[in-house]
Amino acid sequence: MFEGNIKVKDKEIPRTLLGTSPFIAAAQFGHRRRLYQLDLYNQPENITKVIKKSYELGIRGIQLVPYEPVVKALQWAIDDGCEMDIVGTVRPECENDDIALLNELEASSMLIHGAVTDTLNYGFLGDLIENINETGAVPGLVTHRPFNTTRNLLESPILDSFDIYMVPVNKTGYLMDTDVFIEKERAELRELMKKIDKTIIAKKTLAAGILTPEKGFDYLKEIDYVDLVTVGIASEAEAEKTLNLLANM
Repeated sequence: MFEGNIKVKDKEIPRTLLGTSPFIAAAQFGHRRRLYQLDLYNQPENITKVIKKSYELGIRGIQLVPYEPVVKALQWAIDDGCEMDIVGTVRPECENDDIALLNELEASSMLIHGAVTDTLNYGFLGDLIENINETGAVPGLVTHRPFNTTRNLLESPILDSFDIYMVPVNKTGYLMDTDVFIEKERAELRELMKKIDKTIIAKKTLAAGILTPEKGFDYLKEIDYVDLVTVGIASEAEAEKTLNLLANM
């Protein structure tokens, strides 16, 4: 499942990407956030170990949120022969710096952070997309609100200006803008993804650890609109279990 690459414009992008949310101790992990900060963010050599183990298991792409410790860890892994295709996130309030950094890292694609996308400030988003295009990278958007933001984007002046769309998708609807996520809501999300007609990357597929990999990936097998998946990994042991399971489904 999610093997090989997918061509987006002139880029070949791996269909399974190593996520970096655990590496940056993202807020959605709750009490585990502090552990990730101590074990990963504050010790980038441990991030490098996870990247190298993931590479050993066949992962050739990374969804990079370019915080300094993560960039440092990735560069160490690359220096050790782990060439990873980069799909980068352009963070809020440092957009130009991130675009420049990701360009230096030769990112195949740059995605505008969900906190920026979800403002629906089309003038600003359009300018950022233009800046990304100038680097030669494939432009994309991330959303934290796949229902509301997608409905608005379908009527927006920037609809035809980006190629990749990264959205949270998981069986429970966790960290998605819906109170319930059952048959009606699942059908609506599918319709929205089909209408927007972009290359879709699924994130938060394990609901920040609420779902086991088995349950999370089983749900992905039920849907037909996801082209790529990003999976956050917090340790070498977790990489072995999660990535082997994904590869064998």
